Amino acid sequence: MADVVVHGPASWNQLVLLDELPDPSPHMQFASAHHEVVGGTSAGKAAHLRDRGADVELHTVLGTDAAAASIEAALRRADITYVATRVEGPSERHLMDPAGGRVSIYLEVPRAPDVHAPGVTDRLDHACAGARALVLDLSETSRAVLGAIGPVAVPIWTDLHDYDGHSAFHRPFLDAASFVFMNADRLPAPEDFLRDCVDRGAQVAVCTLGAQGAIAVDAERRTHRVPAAPVETIVDFNGAGDGFMAGFMVAHLDGADTDEALRAGATQAARALVTVQLSPLLDPAGG
Repeated sequence: MADVVVHGPASWNQLVLLDELPDPSPHMQFASAHHEVVGGTSAGKAAHLRDRGADVELHTVLGTDAAAASIEAALRRADITYVATRVEGPSERHLMDPAGGRVSIYLEVPRAPDVHAPGVTDRLDHACAGARALVLDLSETSRAVLGAIGPVAVPIWTDLHDYDGHSAFHRPFLDAASFVFMNADRLPAPEDFLRDCVDRGAQVAVCTLGAQGAIAVDAERRTHRVPAAPVETIVDFNGAGDGFMAGFMVAHLDGADTDEALRAGATQAARALVTVQLSPLLDPAGG
């Protein structure tokens, strides 16, 4: 049985490197580079968890197209155990700018499976029975799963990404999670929001701040801060948030306190910045 179960998106992405994001007007622009890589926040977390030595099982939705085969090949190469719910048609695909001001264009999104169909939630329930943590990442399927599986004994971790503090889509994840992560892109007062998360029942709430590191509030409402880990040359920002959460999680499960776990998160986030992959573990040349 896996120690950590991750439920959510795995995708096949085309990353396009631009000198600047396009203006919203007709024009021509040349890319300086482009790459096709495995994507999806759940694939990223699973890869970083494996990079830290965790026993992880990824539950995701895949289509029946060539992109699905590419995703599976990348996951197998990284030795990531996965359980795929198959839907006829396309897998998730993005067109992305890998710079800090990223724009993600969803080229294709798989049809959401019926989570009440035989076997869909049964496999997740079975996996959670022996796990120490369940990650529920943002997706329509994960949101439906929250309503279908009912209470689980294993602590739920979630990543709200650029949550603005108000979006109705994010609320079920926030309400269900004991460990809440996000970034500060759309939060004007991150520390206040983290305190609110703890007041609502979270054990720890963490907000990454990019080059300024990260901030956390624990169950005793104590504030913790960590600087970003130094990186000599940043290649790509994708996967840094997934790496931070994975590093924090593994350290926490190993008994680290909040400050130690934050440092582990910052260190693992830096691993994502030195490769065009979500994690060095997904690099075809080896991580």
